[in-house]
Amino acid sequence: MEKREHFSSRLGFILISAGCAVGLGNVWRFPYITGQYGGAAFVLIYLLFLVVLGLPIMVMEFSVGRASQKSAARSFHVLEPAGTKWHLQGYACMAGNYLLMMFYTTVGGWMLAYVFKMLFGEFEGLSADAVGTVFNDMLGQPGYMTAWMIVVVLLSFFICSLGLKNGVERITKLMMSCLFVILVVLCVRSVTLPGAMEGIRFYLVPDFGKMVENGIGEAVFAAMGQAFFTLSLGIGAMAIFGSYISRERSLTGESVSICALDTLVAFLAGLIIFPSCSAFGVDPGQGPGLVFVTLPNVFNQMSGGRIFGTLFFVFMTFAALSTIVAVFENIISFSMDLFGVTRKKAVWTNAAAIVVLSLPCVLGFNAWSGFAPLGAGSTIQDLEDFIVSNNLLPLGSMVYLLFCTRKSGWGWKQFLAEADAGSGMKFPQWARFYVTWILPLIVLFIFGMGYYQKFVQ
Repeated sequence: MEKREHFSSRLGFILISAGCAVGLGNVWRFPYITGQYGGAAFVLIYLLFLVVLGLPIMVMEFSVGRASQKSAARSFHVLEPAGTKWHLQGYACMAGNYLLMMFYTTVGGWMLAYVFKMLFGEFEGLSADAVGTVFNDMLGQPGYMTAWMIVVVLLSFFICSLGLKNGVERITKLMMSCLFVILVVLCVRSVTLPGAMEGIRFYLVPDFGKMVENGIGEAVFAAMGQAFFTLSLGIGAMAIFGSYISRERSLTGESVSICALDTLVAFLAGLIIFPSCSAFGVDPGQGPGLVFVTLPNVFNQMSGGRIFGTLFFVFMTFAALSTIVAVFENIISFSMDLFGVTRKKAVWTNAAAIVVLSLPCVLGFNAWSGFAPLGAGSTIQDLEDFIVSNNLLPLGSMVYLLFCTRKSGWGWKQFLAEADAGSGMKFPQWARFYVTWILPLIVLFIFGMGYYQKFVQ
């Protein structure tokens, strides 16, 4: 069995963990719900929930990873009291990582395809409807989508095959650095467009009236949900990076840095989208439509739009790839921890498995589009996303919470000792009652509301 690798730098750990958290939800969900619930007023509530919801669970995941020096596949085996069954969570974590990649790789393929569509001027001269047709035509081509999905899978596994320091850490650092540079360039372009000011005001000036209009309860739940889901907690996707970090720094301070970076990307994405849409009188919708239909229309009308459009999709591709590489690293470590195989063998067996497992998502938009698992108009991708986001993330987070606070699990003392090892911000002692009794109830509420919104409302 190979010796466990470690990151070469603290910056590597922070950027890779942030890269895992920075995903497509930052771009196609955060700006939309921010606008819907009163702009900056919503952002303030979101930040509050990020600190009280996401942060403690992230510290717990990192602590379990660092203390066990294993991925989620084996971490509970190492830390659980003899005779207990906490290790069953490891199987749910593994399922969650594979399921997430069964649809994320397809969306990563869309992003990469759109880099070239933009670069070669495929949208130039097209009407607004015709731009939408390009996306729908792509969804109707299983061969085309499969080819791009395979490119994304092979590229990401190739990065992982180079090792933790030489591959994952080095290339993710480069991608994340480029991502921030592109974000800043696009922000400057967006806020200097004629007519951008209205969009900036809408986004940055708190409008509590609009929040009341849309329902304060709705706004609070939306902020809670976004803060919870943005960090992909509960499936051990973060725990792995805890196992690669030294004990020189405490985990609370590092988690704060990662949450801050994740929020900065989401915030800057909004600063690109709202001013641009406002400048050209376009409604910023939600989901894939925003990225693949609305924004190409905006870039079409912008001078130099082809360049800025290409840059935008390079940014989106990096956001997708940073998550995919991070989760693939987790998946590879599962195989290495469970079966003692080499990194190389883990890479190629999993690459083949992920390509096959990703096919239902691709086919769900065309050949298998008659299968609507969650009701009319839903796809296989919706089902996979629902299983991960509405089930495995909240329930998995609950297990991490209980494991770190209960005597029957790893326990509060051991958790606190691990979280606080090293220099930097310590986990607040006074939060013990909150994370032991109140936070699990909030997570249960999020889980229940997810079902209510999906099937009752």
